[in-house]
Amino acid sequence: MNHRENPQGRPGRPDGADLPAPDAPDGPSVPDGDRSALLAPHYSMFRVAERMLLTGHSHQAWPDVAMAGQVEAFEDAARDVDAKWGRAMAKADEVRAGFRRFLGGPSAELALGGNTHELVLRFLSALDLRARPRLVTSDGEFHTLRRQLGRLAEEGVEVVRVPAEPAGTLATRMAEAVDDRTAAVLVSAVLFETARIVPGLGELAAACERRGAELLVDAYHALGVVPFCMDGIDTAWVVGGGYKYLQLGEGNCFLRIPPHAAGLRPVITGWYAEFAELAADHREGTVGYPAGAARFAGSTYDPTSHYRAARVFGFFADQGLTPSVLRRISLRQRGLLTARFDALDAPEDLVTRDRDGSPGDFGGFLSLRSPYAGRLQAGLAERGVLTDSRGEYLRLGPAPYLSDAQLTAAVDALGEEVAALRREAGSPVPGS
Repeated sequence: MNHRENPQGRPGRPDGADLPAPDAPDGPSVPDGDRSALLAPHYSMFRVAERMLLTGHSHQAWPDVAMAGQVEAFEDAARDVDAKWGRAMAKADEVRAGFRRFLGGPSAELALGGNTHELVLRFLSALDLRARPRLVTSDGEFHTLRRQLGRLAEEGVEVVRVPAEPAGTLATRMAEAVDDRTAAVLVSAVLFETARIVPGLGELAAACERRGAELLVDAYHALGVVPFCMDGIDTAWVVGGGYKYLQLGEGNCFLRIPPHAAGLRPVITGWYAEFAELAADHREGTVGYPAGAARFAGSTYDPTSHYRAARVFGFFADQGLTPSVLRRISLRQRGLLTARFDALDAPEDLVTRDRDGSPGDFGGFLSLRSPYAGRLQAGLAERGVLTDSRGEYLRLGPAPYLSDAQLTAAVDALGEEVAALRREAGSPVPGS
């Protein structure tokens, strides 16, 4: 076992290098320690102080200002009817600006979408899969990629799935799998089942560039909990969203378009791509595309999600919840969960965790491995602790508005469920 310590409490950048804490924007300083007393009152509609919502890795609570955003969207529609779109587009620009702050790229070209699937489809449709009929990915990707790439494989596209574990060498092994027939590599910055951060993305980006392949990084499980940086991966596409750690709710996803993609023509294209001035190289009889991220635009959408997201991004700024602050909160809360779980001394054949590496090697949730993951989740729900499970992984996701007492009580409830399993298995239960 390797218990390397990270004395600064800072995570490694997704490409494996140390990430300096970004400068905090204007706003109140957030003290170290349990922040729930400061933050929980702002989430009164979700009653976060009364409920044990360890769903922070999946669906965080929305601050109360989110409701004001939704009401504003209705009021604009009621007042302006079809003329509402000018204000709606301004909200979309605010959402882009919010995402850029968490991407560490103030000038990033971002296409917005209701979900990552539609954005990944536009990306895939821009690839020349006839000339390069090969895609490289891992076997630890989220269902959006797993299912869609599986279907493409049925149509004759060669899909190479590199084992996700060990995560520490995943980028290197994927780089070795890239050849001249590879159209793209698709990989997560943080693995959704294990919370492992994938280091070495810069090395992978360089390998893709040498071979003429595209690199798509899924940053969903990084943004808002692991500081993300484009240094070393400027040629990469990045897909992500705010449904999880950023508290934006549904309908708020983005695709970061790298500078070299200016000439690509996605087959799946929406009429919003015609709003901007068409590119000069548009030929009569062909579909034209604008410059920048607008060439990957979709079609008519419900702008309510952007009104909500703009308010939440503003709330984060007002509360001083910057990427570096959120990372410190996450490391502290996950550390509390980890220590409390270890104190349970649970049999490893019932439930265990990955103890290799340092706290900075993991994202924003505690992933516990158990053949009884689904049962443990159900038992916890009966005890008022909301978590989720993915296959054999039980995931406990803290959030900044939860108190230390709530996190402790949640793991104690898990201890009761594990004790019940031990009794069924005939194992001695400590203290019984």
